[in-house]
Amino acid sequence: MVKSMTGFGRAVAELDGYVITIELKSVNHRYFEFYSRCPRQYGFIDDKIKSYVNSRVSRGKIECFVGIEALNTEAAEVAVNNTLASAYVKALKELSSAYNLKEDFGASTISRFQDVLVVKKAEEDEEKIWQLVKTVASDAVDRFIEMRSVEGEKMYDDIFSRSQFILDTVSFIEERSPQTVKEYNDKLIERVHELIGDVSLDESRIIQEVAVYADKVAVAEETVRLRSHIEQLREFLNCDEAVGRKMDFLVQEINRETNTIGSKCNDVEIARKVVDMKAEIEKIREQIQNIE
Repeated sequence: MVKSMTGFGRAVAELDGYVITIELKSVNHRYFEFYSRCPRQYGFIDDKIKSYVNSRVSRGKIECFVGIEALNTEAAEVAVNNTLASAYVKALKELSSAYNLKEDFGASTISRFQDVLVVKKAEEDEEKIWQLVKTVASDAVDRFIEMRSVEGEKMYDDIFSRSQFILDTVSFIEERSPQTVKEYNDKLIERVHELIGDVSLDESRIIQEVAVYADKVAVAEETVRLRSHIEQLREFLNCDEAVGRKMDFLVQEINRETNTIGSKCNDVEIARKVVDMKAEIEKIREQIQNIE
């Protein structure tokens, strides 16, 4: 069944000394567009998680937040930049001597200067980190897709209902169209009698005129194509793959056939039905803009 392009999914887990948070949210977009926010030291995750999400989601503008907190602080080590610390001490002593100031600075003072203390972390296994992130991302994407599916069910019901209205209207047009030809025939004969009185009519000429009119207002080809397009639209509604763009093209064809019927018809009742159909088609088009 079709899925919406609007969705949200979040998962948090503590795995092997890390607390990992993955959050996904999306809105509709013509193609797949992905933005991620990862901690700077785990920047190598960006491309990997984009590829993973794209393997399961085809369309939409997706924002992804990745949080990674290392619980094992023993892996961190603080080192002293002795070269820089020595330079700061020398500069402070020169300052004290030049201005006759008391040398009251200590280790805590020197440590506050930028880059004197350097935090070094033990090298982490990138592949291991990615596998942990992927495990949590899998849960987040599952929830993300589930929400898209729930929204997709509502869209399915709405589009199916509107497509049924179009089919019912097509049935009315197919039934009404031959009647308009008969009505034209009767009006033509009546009009000729008004003009020439009781003089005998040239039936072959009348038949010829009616035949030309019938050919001009015939919409059988259009209604057959409309039924075919609606059937295909419903098949797309039951697809699990991304069909939003295909459906958008199909709705353009449905609208084109409807416009042709509207331009051919010379009947008030059919014209009104065409207006109703176009209104429903536009609503279907709006819904399809948010289908993956």
